[in-house]
Amino acid sequence: MSIPPPNYASALPATADLVIIGGGIVGAATAFFAARAGLHAVIIERRPLVAGHTTMNATGAFRAHFDNPEEMALVREGIGLFEHFGEIAGLAGYDLGLRQQGYLWVATTPATAARQRELVARQHAWGLTDVEWLDGERARERFPYLDPTVVGARFRAGDGWLDVRKLTHGYLRASQVPVVLNTAVTGFDLTGGCISSVQTERGRISTPAAVIATGPFASVVAAFAGLAVPLSLVRRQRILLQDVPEMPGDAPMTIDDETGAHWRPAGSDAHLLWTQPDVAPGPPLEDVPTSQAYVYDVLDPASPHSVARITPFWRTVWERGTSHWYLRAGQYSYSYRNSSVL
Repeated sequence: MSIPPPNYASALPATADLVIIGGGIVGAATAFFAARAGLHAVIIERRPLVAGHTTMNATGAFRAHFDNPEEMALVREGIGLFEHFGEIAGLAGYDLGLRQQGYLWVATTPATAARQRELVARQHAWGLTDVEWLDGERARERFPYLDPTVVGARFRAGDGWLDVRKLTHGYLRASQVPVVLNTAVTGFDLTGGCISSVQTERGRISTPAAVIATGPFASVVAAFAGLAVPLSLVRRQRILLQDVPEMPGDAPMTIDDETGAHWRPAGSDAHLLWTQPDVAPGPPLEDVPTSQAYVYDVLDPASPHSVARITPFWRTVWERGTSHWYLRAGQYSYSYRNSSVL
């Protein structure tokens, strides 16, 4: 069976049951579930392609072991959809680039190890019984690349990552919701306090409902309707390091629970990140800047945040010095200020 392309529309529809503003992963997912509910929706995207801003810079990682049962339940539902996406979406054989190689959170202090054990016990009580807690010796038996200073780790094999742009296109292909590109939303018409149409630079769409899926620009778009949506926008950077033969290709997402520095395989390449705790929030940006200093914070073994702290082979990678790196950056949108979230 051939998989249809997304339904790109050249003309703006006159009416819609739902107008979705933004053609990233959130807009595409909204379109998919709206179509399944029988709604006639349309996506309006001001850029010349979908998934071209925040979604493009996402790492695509997913995990079920949270510290509260509500998020855990939501993410487990999402993981089930990823695992059976082709069947659920009616796109037999569609490849999301799904890799369930696990999430490994590594502790190097007794206090962190104790918190891990307590969290795993709570997760088991909430029904997430496939999360394991490993002492340092067992962790190194399972993952021999870990440093001798590791005293414990929590691990869930069903966690992993996927290609977010492929998922976005999968939602669009399955829903066949019309996507109008190169079209900016400029305002809303309200009647009796309720939306009656969405204004765009190409005309109006009559609609009783709209979803703002514009990521860091959600507050800007909401203001068109007189709504104040307080968001804290924090820059996040990631490194793509090419050709890393020292790294086990079947390794899980490996996270230093003390610093937040983490890495994962991407074929023969690697993604590396560190959640910087002191990044000041800022305005929404079309072009999010990167900083070479971030590379040194994450890779230089002399840095207190280096991934070499828990996985020493990164010291060899650093000393070899021949792997090319690329920096990408995007903005996380928080409704509260918490830059420690991973």
